[in-house]
Amino acid sequence: MRQPLPSWGSNPDAARAWHRPVLVREVVELLRPCLDGTIVDCTVGTGGHAEALLRASGHVRVIGIDWDEEALALARERLRPYGDRFVPVHDDFKHLAEILARQGLSTVEGILVDLGVSSLQLERAERGFSFQFEGPLDMRMDRRRTVTAADLVNTLSERDLADLIFRYGEEPAARRIARAIVRARAQRPIRTTMELAEIVVRAVGGRRTTRIHPATRTFQALRIAVNEELSGLEDFLDAAIERLAPGGRLVLISFHSLEDRVIKHRLRFHTGRCDCTRWTVRREAEPCPQCGAARRIVLLTRRAIRPSEAEVRENPRARSAKLRAGVRCPMSREVSEDQVLARAASP
Repeated sequence: MRQPLPSWGSNPDAARAWHRPVLVREVVELLRPCLDGTIVDCTVGTGGHAEALLRASGHVRVIGIDWDEEALALARERLRPYGDRFVPVHDDFKHLAEILARQGLSTVEGILVDLGVSSLQLERAERGFSFQFEGPLDMRMDRRRTVTAADLVNTLSERDLADLIFRYGEEPAARRIARAIVRARAQRPIRTTMELAEIVVRAVGGRRTTRIHPATRTFQALRIAVNEELSGLEDFLDAAIERLAPGGRLVLISFHSLEDRVIKHRLRFHTGRCDCTRWTVRREAEPCPQCGAARRIVLLTRRAIRPSEAEVRENPRARSAKLRAGVRCPMSREVSEDQVLARAASP
């Protein structure tokens, strides 16, 4: 068993040493045209991306949102040298409109979302995110939530458990795993990460030929369900694009196919690709009267940007990251895609 991360209190240097944000250089370059304005880091974590942005410009202001109070406290200490250019907010990023309203803002120049789980969460045994450490089966990113992974594992029906593991974990052996969980909890409640991991391993017959642990998909599914990670993601993307100033940029990093699928589909919708007319790109100023598609953004990434081999060697958790980005354009048929990109380009 691996040793869990030691307690670091409010020490930002310890957090910096343990957690490595992904695709930092790419994030800074994509958001460079926004560095004279306000950027919202919707998942600031311990402040890795925010620190890189604040270092890149003496003018940028970063609003850092996170629903993990412990992570936000570390970010606050880490970024204290930047004074009021960093504004920490303890909230769910899906409340973006309300958060900006409280800051007296209607639009911002940049929005960054990193949907990954940080080392602060994965490496702390007491948070219950990882099957590599013995800890309570918790998985709540926001500890104000009342439902834990243990609650789901011990109360859902076998069918609901199988559906959850298959839908959010894309686990082919979901039914077998759910059956094993129900059988095990009939003897005694499942309370710890290692207990659950062992049940899953026995259910699927040990370590598979793939490089991932047999319990990976099950733990992912429970984490997504506990934190309702996919719920409201489309609505958030709509709100984020609406609150970008013309020429403002949206950068999104996802770590599993479910999130990336939602992001990819919604970004296409906001480029004007119409579901009801089989992906016809609408150039008109008005949205499609049937599905609402309109050209609100221009994509900066035709394909998702992936970490380099060197970055994955240094930080193996970066291997599944995918970055997609877009720039907000005015709703005018006279403005071409090339003009939008030229206006949004760095000076």
